[in-house]
Order: sequence, then structure tokens, then C-alpha cells
Amino acid sequence: MCAVVEACCRGRSFLLLALGLAAINTHAADVRVVSQFVGGDELLLAVAEPEQIAALSIRAREPEFSAVAEEAKKYPQLALGDAETILKFHPTLVLCADYSRSELVDQVKRAGVRVLVFDRYRTLDDAYAMLRLLGRELGPAASARAERVIADCQSRVRVLAEKLRGVKPVRVIAPSTYGVIGGDETTFQDLCDHAGATNLAATLGHLRGHAPPPNEQMLTWPIDKVVVEGNSLVEALASFKKLPPYQYMPAVRENRAALLAPFMLSSVSHHRVEAYERLARELHPDLFR
Repeated sequence: MCAVVEACCRGRSFLLLALGLAAINTHAADVRVVSQFVGGDELLLAVAEPEQIAALSIRAREPEFSAVAEEAKKYPQLALGDAETILKFHPTLVLCADYSRSELVDQVKRAGVRVLVFDRYRTLDDAYAMLRLLGRELGPAASARAERVIADCQSRVRVLAEKLRGVKPVRVIAPSTYGVIGGDETTFQDLCDHAGATNLAATLGHLRGHAPPPNEQMLTWPIDKVVVEGNSLVEALASFKKLPPYQYMPAVRENRAALLAPFMLSSVSHHRVEAYERLARELHPDLFR
């Protein structure tokens, strides 16, 4: 009699487990995600099942903005960034950033669609938090993939930190044609913190966030290299050779620069680790020979 009861209990437990797994799998399969910004594209492609991706952002296939431009070509893409276009993909979840238009976010929410608004991305820990949050939304398989991505990033960061141990930081700024430069509490500061660099806009300029540069004061800064982005160092520096105050800086005139891929200075996702590695090689080439 006890054996029969035990067998029934085991059978009931197995049935409940099977039903639970089926419910989880059904939930994951029912998720349809639209990403409205490039960072969301990068997060989504890292953790989602292909069938969960309804559409990527309008910039997803542009290497100037995206670290996953080639991979993004496999998926539908928003032609416009408005709510009507987003809703045409029948999403159950939309990924936005805190710099997405508030009226767009409100319109999508009013349509009954869940919206995740990411608002912390200054540091790699923030990127990890975004991966985990999205993983929880998409299901256990996505959460597991998020943890694998995070573990890989942590390993690469440890290796890089060991290689840079004891190096003299290179003094840098990231010039911009937009009338602002990155100071403390920016993704550029995060880059410097991991690549053996000192961001003079933060240490000497005492700038926080992206702020107008102190033009006259900057001419006295002991800049070792400027950090620019593009596919060619000559092309990347060309605009600054004609733009004050940068055109008067010895580092610009003498082509003392570190070149990053176009997307790297503004990366808000885990792909910033590629930027750490690239900037470190540009600033400390002897360590990577």
C-alpha cells in the first residue's frame, strides 16, 4: 500500500514538474520583443531565442552605432521609431532607454504592451544588471545565457586588469564635434577606468556627465592622446584639426590619438568590454606585442 502511494506521489510530482516546464516553455515562446534602441538590440541578441525577436531598432544594422550590425541583418528592423511602427510587430515587450521619447513610451504602454525602460548604463555592472533583467523577462534559458555572457566579460576584464597592473595611466580626452565632452560618470570614464587611462576632463576639468568643454583651460592640459572613433585615424582627426580648441592642441596636431571602432565610445551594453580591450591596446601597445 505504501509503495503504491509513494509511486502515485512520484507520478504526481513528475506531472507537476512537466506541466511547470511546459508552462515556462510556452511563456518563453509567446514572448515577442521589439527593441527601440541600439543597446537593447545588443542585449536582446545576446540572450533571446531568435523567435523571440520581433524587431530591432532603426540603427541596428549601422556599424557606426551598433556592435552587432552584421548579426542584426538576420532580423526584422524598425523603419521608423514611432509607436505605430513598433505596434505593427505585435510585441509583448518593448525595450526603451530613458532617452527614448516619453510620448512614445506612453503610447506603447497605453496599447497594453509591457515596456522596459533602461536607465542605468554608465558602468559594466549596469550592463550586467540589464542582461539579468532582460533574461528574467524572457525565461530561464535567456537567464542562463545572460550569466554565461557575464562570466565571459568578467574573465576578460580580469585578464585585462592583470595585464595593465602597474602601468602608468595615459592622459586622454575624447574630443567631440557636438560641443560637449565626457567627464566623470560617463561611459567614457568607464572606458578609461578599465584601459589604463586618466580622463583629464574629469580630473582637471572636474566635468560630470557630458558637458561643454572649458576651451581655454583645455589648452593647458597635458594631453598624451585624444581618443577618437572611426575607421581611419586620418579621417577621425580631420574634423578636429579645423575645430577650436582642438586644432591648437599638440596631441591633435601631432596625430597622437587612440582610434576606437565607431560604436565603442557610446556603447551602453556588455560590448563595452571590446572597447576596454581596444583602448588598452591603443594606449599601451607594448603590453600586447
